[in-house]
Parts: sequence; C-alpha cells; structure tokens
Amino acid sequence: MITLYGYWRSSAAYRVRIALQLKQVEFQQKFVHLVNNGGEQHSKSYEALNPAHLVPTLVDGDFTLNQSLAIIDYLDELYPQVNLYPSQLKDKATVKALVLDIACEIHPLNNLRVQQYISSELQANDEQRSAWMNYWMGIGFKALETKLAQTSGKYCFKDVITVADLCLVPQVYNAKRFNIDMSAYPNINRIVANCNKLPAFIKALPENQPDAV
Repeated sequence: MITLYGYWRSSAAYRVRIALQLKQVEFQQKFVHLVNNGGEQHSKSYEALNPAHLVPTLVDGDFTLNQSLAIIDYLDELYPQVNLYPSQLKDKATVKALVLDIACEIHPLNNLRVQQYISSELQANDEQRSAWMNYWMGIGFKALETKLAQTSGKYCFKDVITVADLCLVPQVYNAKRFNIDMSAYPNINRIVANCNKLPAFIKALPENQPDAV
C-alpha cells in the first residue's frame, strides 16, 4: 500500500492528497508535525526518507519519492484511469505553466521555513511577516488571475480537473489562513469554489485529516 508522509496544513501534501482521492487510490498516512519538537521533519528517521526535511514524501513498496509535483506525475502515470493533464501537447504545456506559476512562483515564498527564517533571522514582527505574505502572494495571484481569464472554464483549464487545480486550491487555502484579501481575483475564487464541491477535494481538506489540530 502507498504511504504518504505529510502534515495536515502543508500545501504540498494537500496537493498529493487531492490526487490520491481523485484517483481513488487506497493509501495510508503517516504524520510529520512541522512544528512540534522543533519540527519532526528534522528528525534523523525522517531525514533518511527525505534529506530535504520537507513534506510530502511518498513510499510505494521499495520506491521513495519526494516533491509533490513529481509524486503527482508518478501517480498520474501509475493510475491512468483519471488523467490529470490534457492529452494534447499545447494544452498540457498550458496546464504545466499554470502549475509552475503556483508551485514555483507563489508557494515557495510563503512556506513555513521561509516564514521561520524571516521571523527568527531577520527579526520580522507579525506585521512585517504579514506584509511579506501579502506582497508576494498578491504579485502571483494577480498574474494568475489574468491567465485564468483566458484558460479557465469551471476549473483552471476549461471544464476538466487538472494538476493546476490541485495546486490552486491549497494555495488559496493558505492565503486565507493569512487573511490575504482575495476579492480582486474572481476567476480564482470561482474555480476554487467549484473544486471544493467535489468529494475528492472535500476529503483532502486539511481540517478533515486525522492529524488536524
């Protein structure tokens, strides 16, 4: 059975949970608390699985894989009954660009270890940290909103669920945690609302995970 190491509020682990639920793959979860005891991701036992000290990590028999997008691509090929990318070359490239807009341009600047660094090493207070989050997410969401006006239907790409939706929903969840004003992004909000009506997205919600606190 596939094992997913993650944390309920990790955006990257959230992406993978949605993929597993969409594909209806049976899996077990093992929980890596990113805050307790200085962060369980830094333990020697977890480092042996993932030297990057990040979640998620997927274990499938004797195969171990980190990086959420690599994991999702692996699952997409392993369980092709539900495709997460369009089949046409240009359409697939369009979706991958949306994915990277979120996963490489927005998410890394506001993940936990960046927040911890600007707080502890740069002595940023809560107001300054909030300003950082608002600034970088705002730049990313503004560009994404413009692109989605051209590519979206019910979802990020027309009326089919793709990896772009798997990345967008957790990123917006994260933005709302930090009280980011999302009112300027009607396309983003519409897509997220449509996704969150689907059973797979509901099951993958952070608050619906066993380790949620």
